[in-house]
Amino acid sequence: MEISALYEIYKKHPVVTTDSRVCPHDSIFFALKGERFNGNQFAESAIEKGCAYAVVDEWENDKPENPRVIVVENVLETLQKLANFHRKKLKITIVGITGTNGKTTTKELIATILSKEFKVAFTQGNFNN
Repeated sequence: MEISALYEIYKKHPVVTTDSRVCPHDSIFFALKGERFNGNQFAESAIEKGCAYAVVDEWENDKPENPRVIVVENVLETLQKLANFHRKKLKITIVGITGTNGKTTTKELIATILSKEFKVAFTQGNFNN
């Protein structure tokens, strides 16, 4: 599936999840592989729990019977390409904070300061595993 076609689906279902235990209604589940889990195994469960679509890169047949299962070559790369495609559509300044220590605190401080003058969007909490 072309990224532009997937983006059209995303525009109708703009919530993304990578955790099949947390499936907001009408979201898109991206079946990522980790050290301990293979998200492909939870795709059907994610749809049953409320996801509108599941994006997978492993499926028993080339073409799933369920039209809500989207088979791609690599789920992680597809999610990255979708994010990049979406980001290019936004007309905003993006700030990235990197490093080993202090990112969450720095992010919170910057967001607080900038929000005094600008509309600010930032991640809630952190994404540490």
